Amino acid sequence: MEYTPIVIDHFTNPRNMGELKDANGIGEVGNTRCGDVMKMYVKIEDDVICDVKFKTFGCVAAIASSSMATTMIKGKKISDALKIKNQDVLKALGGLPAIKIHCSVLAEEAIKSAISDYYVRLGVDPVPIVGKIVSQV
Repeated sequence: MEYTPIVIDHFTNPRNMGELKDANGIGEVGNTRCGDVMKMYVKIEDDVICDVKFKTFGCVAAIASSSMATTMIKGKKISDALKIKNQDVLKALGGLPAIKIHCSVLAEEAIKSAISDYYVRLGVDPVPIVGKIVSQV
């Protein structure tokens, strides 16, 4: 399987890996067919994702997609983070093999899941804002 240098870099030097102890939004998504599981932690203040971390159990593409997704949302307003789609993650990584595109979908879903949890903790129904999360564990 051929991976781009960007994918290899994010796999071997993942950004924002770990657990965020003061997270106010935690999302977990997975794909039962491949076994990949992504957990994303966000710290949101004044509608901005001021910090983000991830823990992923999965393949090269899953870890690289998680890493890239966190770099794409850190410092962004919630509304801007929710605009990030799997195609944006794919493009930022320079592409993924067709059989691994689902990893970028999981990254998009992990972002939505963490933000959704943030709204739930505030007592706000997240579905009208975030939408339905398909891959939630």
